[in-house]
Amino acid sequence: MNDLLPRVASAIVMIALALGALWLGGRWFVAFWYIAAAAIVWEWLGLIGSQRRTLSAAISAAVLAVMAGLVANGALEFATLAAVVGAAVIGILEREHRPVWAATGFAYATVLLLSVASLRLSVHAPHAFTSILWLFAIVWGTDILAYFGGRLIGGPKLWPQVSPSKTWSGFICGVTGGMLAGIVVLMIQVPPTQRSIIAFVVLGLVLGAISQGGDLFESSIKRRFGVKDASQLIPGHGGFMDRLDGFIAACGAAAAIGLIRGGSANPATGLLLW
Repeated sequence: MNDLLPRVASAIVMIALALGALWLGGRWFVAFWYIAAAAIVWEWLGLIGSQRRTLSAAISAAVLAVMAGLVANGALEFATLAAVVGAAVIGILEREHRPVWAATGFAYATVLLLSVASLRLSVHAPHAFTSILWLFAIVWGTDILAYFGGRLIGGPKLWPQVSPSKTWSGFICGVTGGMLAGIVVLMIQVPPTQRSIIAFVVLGLVLGAISQGGDLFESSIKRRFGVKDASQLIPGHGGFMDRLDGFIAACGAAAAIGLIRGGSANPATGLLLW
């Protein structure tokens, strides 16, 4: 209970803020995710032991602000170009100490900002709002069911060398629960003539698994640098990286699918209409 109570309280606050930003959309939505991306860069630089953390974080925040302005005005291509330039600049600034790791951290944060904004701000896409709500349901459902499934059922470890606490039972419960939560959202939000349950069962399972993979990826990074949490900014959860690792992976994959099928103008439509 000492672990669970602060996790639940923090989760309620974060869910309320995320849903509020999603509902408001536009610049409020972009601003919310800009703050998250900037915090992730700050945590990543601290995690790798950056010797120029303040300067690199400040420049990162400035570049991310430019990117946020560009995506808010529909210029996703220019925002992507700014992300490439920003990663190069951070790598140069940190050239004397883990430059590739520093540039990778900036790129990691930009995946979050660009993918979530590209889906929510799709031009004339009727399901832009639903695409993010569906991803929330999958990732949150996966996290919650994996947490409780792993603790109640236990059993063989998923990948003990990377994350000793994760189990196969938690993984299976999480991925299945996330898929079902996503289906519930689609049943409510998408008309029957515009949805394919089979497609979304498969997509939900795949994105749930990718979400768990994002969690394992961050665990491997923390293990590589010998830290338990990215920061202590969020009670019970550690830092923004700890809270958003699965969402970054799932949202990045979802945006890629949407861009391939719907193009840069309407990735949300490409993601949801099958």
